[in-house]
Amino acid sequence: MTLYLLFEQLEAGKLKLDTPLDVSTQAAVARPVKLGLKANQTIKVEDAIKALVTKSANDAAVVISEAIGGSEGEFAKLMTLKARMLGMTNTTYINASGLPAEEQITTARDQAILGRAIQHRFPRYYQYFSTPSFQYRGAEIRNHNHLLGQVKGVDGIKTGYTDASGYNLTSSVRRDDKHIVAVVLGGSSNSARDARMRQLIEEHISQASAQRTAPIMVETAGEDSAQAETIAPATPVPTPKPAVAGAGVEAASKSTGADQAQAPKPQVQPAKLTPVAKQSPRRARPATSNKAATVNGREAGSPSAANQSRQVEHKIGASALPQ
Repeated sequence: MTLYLLFEQLEAGKLKLDTPLDVSTQAAVARPVKLGLKANQTIKVEDAIKALVTKSANDAAVVISEAIGGSEGEFAKLMTLKARMLGMTNTTYINASGLPAEEQITTARDQAILGRAIQHRFPRYYQYFSTPSFQYRGAEIRNHNHLLGQVKGVDGIKTGYTDASGYNLTSSVRRDDKHIVAVVLGGSSNSARDARMRQLIEEHISQASAQRTAPIMVETAGEDSAQAETIAPATPVPTPKPAVAGAGVEAASKSTGADQAQAPKPQVQPAKLTPVAKQSPRRARPATSNKAATVNGREAGSPSAANQSRQVEHKIGASALPQ
């Protein structure tokens, strides 16, 4: 969500990729993982983006939050408001980095919603999530997402880890004109998380459709608004048929914290928000609950999905949603 709000600033022209951002004392003392920024230094917007998508650098996250919100606390309020506008009803942000905070919570489903929204809204900037590595002050910073270049069709998007929530990963997969976004929360290790994600992808990419099965992501005008507007991509790009049937499981955990040829801008039309099944988010802990599958964007067990879905149980919370 930190990058979603930053991409909005870039889209609006309020910041540029080469804009220098000031590093405060608070940013400099952020807990690892971090770049090692020093107070009174600056970092360019593009370097801050790459630091977040590859290394999840907490000092860079604080720098971004202060540049946009004035303070990290105020920025977190903007993050939570945006989460509500996107339909992430069970997510509350307290900081920009995803470091442990008592009230900071999310669900696998909400993170899948964010994973879909960020690539639909910002197709140009979304390409940063596939960055394998980048150079910063003479050091090579490698991406923590080990599935990039290793699993067919994976094009992003983000890893995360805290002691409270465990090892987490959101993945976007495009394969054979099909597209799913999958989330794993609460892994016991990097390897366990990656193995579960590989399994989730292979189990459910075959169930995906070559036609869009979920509504285009929408952003409400306000928290209580019943109407919403279709999010038009900031820089429209040609894509394969938006595909995606998905299936997976649901769990609650702590929040973890590109240029292509233009295509004609899609028409923006009012749309009703798609109801989302009620969830019960928990404070972060490795997730061990049972979970319910979703197929073609429908909750398993609903009459419309009765012949298309099945129940699945796993020890790691995960979710796969259609694009």
